[in-house]
Amino acid sequence: MVTTEIKNRIAYIVLDRAEKRNALNDEMVAALKSAFNQAYASDDCKVIVLKAAGEVFSAGADLAYLKQLQKNSYEENLADSSSLAELFSLIYNGPKVVIAAIQGHAIAGGCGLATVCDFAIADSQAKFGYTEVKIGFIPAIVSYFLLRKIGETKTKELLLTGKLITAQEAVNIGMINNISNGDLDSAVNTLCQSLIDQCAQESLKRTKHLVANLYHLSPKEAMKYTSEMNAEARASADCHKGINAFLSKEKIKW
Repeated sequence: MVTTEIKNRIAYIVLDRAEKRNALNDEMVAALKSAFNQAYASDDCKVIVLKAAGEVFSAGADLAYLKQLQKNSYEENLADSSSLAELFSLIYNGPKVVIAAIQGHAIAGGCGLATVCDFAIADSQAKFGYTEVKIGFIPAIVSYFLLRKIGETKTKELLLTGKLITAQEAVNIGMINNISNGDLDSAVNTLCQSLIDQCAQESLKRTKHLVANLYHLSPKEAMKYTSEMNAEARASADCHKGINAFLSKEKIKW
């Protein structure tokens, strides 16, 4: 259901159920968690690309999986929901930058996957939507991340209507970063290479955590936290390397 490959310091994690439109079920969620943990632990990759086989990024939940959920007890459904929450948190809070490469549709849980990535680049034909309300369900887990990303007005509009939006509309509201001009893989690779060549690994990790942790802090707490993060970063090996190279007018090799 999920394949992985590391090449040129990029880990590719691929949703590989094209025959099922890369629909999510409990097995795929577990496989994705395993793949991300392996990529985070690998010294061979600096950034991660989440992509999909076939013509669709992900159509959301698998139909057979949805039928099974109706038979589950509350405890079973809570465990299953918690597993998806763990995956979203793992991507959002993980130590390496994650870039979603989105072709075709990203619907419901599939759209949730795109939402929690640090960057999202889509082809011009991609569509996005959280359609859960149309089948009597709710987009509960993704709501926390989407609210942070695009604000309450647009979050309510998307979640309450369940409508699909175009890639351009998704860019306009800050849901995704860019639309590729023809070649999605090339656009994603360009971003990957800029991060690999120009940015320190430890700085990427610290900055990602900084943004994740700031949101609910009071101004006083935020100033204390950011001052501590600043001081810790100054003592890092990457900071020493970067400053020494800058002062010596040498090109930094990250």
